[in-house]
Amino acid sequence: MSAADHRIFTVDAVLAGKVAPLGDEALNKTSAIAKTPADGRVWLGETGLEGDQQAELKVHGGPEKALHHYPFDHYAAWRREWQAGVSGLARLDQAGAFGENISTSGLTETDVCVGDVYRIGSAIVQVSQPRQPCWKLNLRFARADMSRAVQNSRRTGWYYRVLEAGEIGAGDTIERLARPHGQWSVERLLRVLYLDRDDRQALESMTQLDTLSPSWRKTATKRLESGEIESWSKRLDGPASASQIGA
Repeated sequence: MSAADHRIFTVDAVLAGKVAPLGDEALNKTSAIAKTPADGRVWLGETGLEGDQQAELKVHGGPEKALHHYPFDHYAAWRREWQAGVSGLARLDQAGAFGENISTSGLTETDVCVGDVYRIGSAIVQVSQPRQPCWKLNLRFARADMSRAVQNSRRTGWYYRVLEAGEIGAGDTIERLARPHGQWSVERLLRVLYLDRDDRQALESMTQLDTLSPSWRKTATKRLESGEIESWSKRLDGPASASQIGA
């Protein structure tokens, strides 16, 4: 782990969103990916922030994805990589572009491990899994390959489950209380899933990580049993109408 392990971090923004149309009206798609800073303190319960919504509860939200944390540090990297004039570039003017509920600076996927327990405000949360980007990012940024760019960059952010409900807000410190799996950073999990895809020893270890969300452990188990890499096309590209953005 990096030196960032021992620093004190501060919540820059707590963000929530409502279900609303996403992308071109003709696509007839909805999402709550557009998050805006909350006023004051917000109650964080087992399934997420009070007032925050998800359009598709089968794949978003729930106890294992109660809170999404995305480093504001990554915004500068996206700006550098995009050409001026790209329509979605304006999304990067402020936090909330990636659907995150928590925005901070200085804490990234290399500094955070699955199972890490943090106190944020009066709530206690635990890192459950990295985010797996989906095709709605393509509509959000009007860029047909945005979900794949997020996955390939491994700048995905991560999710928390809530161990103790409480109020959180901008200005709260983030205090780490426990680290049961110090060898398993979020970045390492992403690397095994997307780059070192046939590392059987790592996959075996993943299946034994009791704090890793069941869906990720199931993916590792299936890959070991089948010897095949699961398809990501449906998640990343979505319906044909969504994959033709900018074509």
